[in-house]
Amino acid sequence: MPTVTINGTEVEFEPGISVLQLAIDHGLEIPHYCYHQSLSVPANCRICLAEIWQPNPRNDNKLEYLGKLVPTCTTPAADGMVVYTDSPRAIANQKAVMELLLVNHPVDCPVCDQAGECHLQDYSYQYGRGESRFQEDKNKQPKKDLGPNVLLYSDRCIMCTRCVRFTREVTGTGELMIEGRGSQNQIDVFPGVGLDNELSANVIDLCPVGALLDKDFLFQQRVWFLKKTPSIDGLTASGDNLHVEHNEGTVYRVKPRRNDDINKWWITDEVRYGWKFVHSEDRHVMPVVRGEDPFLPEQAGEAWSIAVHEANRIAGEAVAGGGRLALLVSPMLTCEDAFHLVQWARTVDPEALIGMGPVPTQGEDKTFPGGFTVCSEKAPNARGVRRVLQALAPGFQESDAFFKLLGEGVGCAVLTGGYPSAWVTDVMAEAVGTTPLVLMDLLPNSLDDLASVLLPTASWVEKPGTFENRNGVLQCFERAIDPIDYCKSEAQTALDLLAGVSGSRAESFDGARTRQLMGATSGLEALAGLEVPAASEGAASSDMVLVDL
Repeated sequence: MPTVTINGTEVEFEPGISVLQLAIDHGLEIPHYCYHQSLSVPANCRICLAEIWQPNPRNDNKLEYLGKLVPTCTTPAADGMVVYTDSPRAIANQKAVMELLLVNHPVDCPVCDQAGECHLQDYSYQYGRGESRFQEDKNKQPKKDLGPNVLLYSDRCIMCTRCVRFTREVTGTGELMIEGRGSQNQIDVFPGVGLDNELSANVIDLCPVGALLDKDFLFQQRVWFLKKTPSIDGLTASGDNLHVEHNEGTVYRVKPRRNDDINKWWITDEVRYGWKFVHSEDRHVMPVVRGEDPFLPEQAGEAWSIAVHEANRIAGEAVAGGGRLALLVSPMLTCEDAFHLVQWARTVDPEALIGMGPVPTQGEDKTFPGGFTVCSEKAPNARGVRRVLQALAPGFQESDAFFKLLGEGVGCAVLTGGYPSAWVTDVMAEAVGTTPLVLMDLLPNSLDDLASVLLPTASWVEKPGTFENRNGVLQCFERAIDPIDYCKSEAQTALDLLAGVSGSRAESFDGARTRQLMGATSGLEALAGLEVPAASEGAASSDMVLVDL
């Protein structure tokens, strides 16, 4: 296989790859701004220029210098090539490029949201001069509101054009352009056309400096305080990979995590900003039992004991009286949640009626020119829940059929929600009627007043689990933050209910152990070997290094 030597490290490659991409793939750093693997290659930032020596077949394959520095982003790797980005020529170019980029930059790092994850900061330290020789007045550029989610601080822009190419090549919407010439160049929107497509906020992630900023995250947190947890889209059936970034139990932002087979580098604005219900003031945070006074925070442990006991009592009395237990499993839940809930229901009533919750959809799938598809199905795990129900309750019913059967000998209904918005229809509420109801949900709905027991549950960022996306890909994820206040995941609630039935001590839910159990006892082997990816990609660190310049 052909090889290239980059700064003394020999690496093998497949023909057709550029020198810069080869270095990135092997963890070898070559500074770059304008290059991004998903976009076209303009080679306009010039900081990736390298000194390259190459065998000359007309001179006995002796290594010869190409005569000038060349951009590694557009130079294809060739067998025997030797690349230097640490030679005197290359270093002089890097220092010159950095000096020119900082000529009109405001150097306002202390108040910039990008501080701590800014390539301009990093490269200034690694490849810059350490001080500026520019004494004249800097050009002042305006701040601009580009759309509902994005602000542009033009002063900080280095004209890498990643954002412009994204709107032309990935979304095909073309809202952004380059306006002006020379040092007066600016990114701008076409008159009357704001940056308002379903993927608009991805330009924030693409921006290597602090020019394009997220309105929602502006001045909220310093990035070095944030912890990253690898997760999966919990709002749609896309299965997009993402990072949940949080601090001290509060989620501050959600960003895409690269997965070339599913979402590449992107997520929709819907997923990026749709998590706000997690911290809604309307969340159910304490069990409610009809006939009991509202529980105080210091009574949380007692409240759960009473609620679990009451739920088991209602379900048990219904079955003992000749009725059936009915369990509706929401497609917003994880495979593990569904597994433990059905286990409990089958323990209480081996003939329990099991149903699949409603799967909301909105419009139709939309595919952009760059290949990314916005998913119309707004439930993250309909296929995963069906997989579990088919294994444990082969005769399970879909939502409409389930509610039609509620009045036929059902003595107790257990309904799970977890939707980020209203999901209960008048038909559902009417079908429940006077049937004793145990409700597990996040947010208030029209069933709350009908419930004999209300058990507050956790959102997907507050629990580990597994989702199966629309293409049948199973992916597991970790808990990002602890459940809000006194909520519990549906899986833990089911384990508490099982312990109440058997009279044993409740187990603590463990996602990996549950997946192994599902494979060993329920024919769900596909779930048994899944592992959570490590949160290593650009993870924020709390360790700060002070450098004396």
